[in-house]
Amino acid sequence: MLKLGILDQSPIAAGETPVEAMRNTIELAKAADRWGYSRYWVSEHHDTAGLAGSSPEVLIPAIAAQTARIRVGSGGVLLPHYSPYKVAENFRVLEALYPGRIDLGIGRAPGGMPAASRALRYGRLPDPGDNFPEVLRDLAGFLRDDLPGDHPFAALAATPQVATVPDIWLLGSSDYSGFRASELGAGFSFAHFINGDGGQEVVRRYRKEFRPGPLGGRPRVNVCVIVICADSDEEAERLAKPLDLRYLLFEKGEARRPVPTLEEADRYPYSETDRLRIQRNRRRMIVGGPERVKRGLETFAESYGTDEVLVMTMTPDFASRLASYRKLAELFLRQPAG
Repeated sequence: MLKLGILDQSPIAAGETPVEAMRNTIELAKAADRWGYSRYWVSEHHDTAGLAGSSPEVLIPAIAAQTARIRVGSGGVLLPHYSPYKVAENFRVLEALYPGRIDLGIGRAPGGMPAASRALRYGRLPDPGDNFPEVLRDLAGFLRDDLPGDHPFAALAATPQVATVPDIWLLGSSDYSGFRASELGAGFSFAHFINGDGGQEVVRRYRKEFRPGPLGGRPRVNVCVIVICADSDEEAERLAKPLDLRYLLFEKGEARRPVPTLEEADRYPYSETDRLRIQRNRRRMIVGGPERVKRGLETFAESYGTDEVLVMTMTPDFASRLASYRKLAELFLRQPAG
């Protein structure tokens, strides 16, 4: 049976405050735990209007404390900005608090505009280039206490010392992260919601080239896609319009604008080129009533050869967003109890 997880960017709907967005994240996580979702990942975005999720390592324990079963993790920690030693300690603390329930999802994207990247790296040495594989190996060494003997920090322990290690995943929307995940033994989560083209081949190559390594011993795959499920195809299409406009504005360089409302989406003066862009972006989404979404998700998972899909839903208000996740649970998971 298909397993479903959630990627939550903590969107701030029109008329909401960031405080309310954070409360909604907790409420959605509690519902996902009851409904049988497999995992709940929270994102890292900086200086991005409309998204409240900037610090997954802070949000994870708040979610884990309010849930009982579901795995909770980062989708993901943007490792190039940070010390691998500090990331290891953060996630060792989380693993000590919630053993066996923590996922460390790692990304290499900037997570915001260039100014945000400079601020996150403030006081550090200039970017030395592509040292991502080296940093990943250092992170694994700190988490597993097995840095090479000639490493400058070989005698340093990441604390607290705990017996278990979070599951480690590399997140990506291209073949780069898939290659690194296969090279180092990590799980691989493909961001279809970012890149709707070619992911199936990236995942196929990951599986073919996988070798056990410092980040894990067996291949693991999930894929994240945008899903909007409503009572009917027509209602789902209506709810998807603001997200269509949001992605269109991103492509036009207006990434800092808040999430559009339904009214703004209806009033926007779309050109023919705009409509073609929206149609292309729909390759990243599955939108419809229950029957269309069920067929679409099953076909989607089969195309990737995976039994787990992460779902990201962004609608104009929390009520319709929660309802979409509930409908998915009714289609694929155990019947929601409330």
